[in-house]
Amino acid sequence: MYEEFVDFRRRLNEEILKSATLNTKRFFNLDSSVYAPGKLDTKTKELLGLVASMVLRCDDCVRYHLIRCVQEGLNDEELFEAFDVALVVGGSIVIPHLRRAVDFLRELREREKNGETLSL
Repeated sequence: MYEEFVDFRRRLNEEILKSATLNTKRFFNLDSSVYAPGKLDTKTKELLGLVASMVLRCDDCVRYHLIRCVQEGLNDEELFEAFDVALVVGGSIVIPHLRRAVDFLRELREREKNGETLSL
């Protein structure tokens, strides 16, 4: 899942940005810059993005934020507490996305165990 997701995301982002309007380019830039450290650190912002993505039921966004959370050094206990917040806020409709998130997280952890550096 990881390689397919990363490849698809890279390819389509490049394709979009080739033809994108200034507004689209600005939005992509804003999306990247909002996660930079400020009063909140990047780790916290990625957790917020993960929870919001789960509640909004965007599996692509969940995968993206899981990769970023792992890159930022979050452990499984921290991630599962964030999953709890998503469940409480979003309700039972979040459960299918939680299943896919846990499956994807297991793949990321296995890749880490094998010494792979995760990239986006």
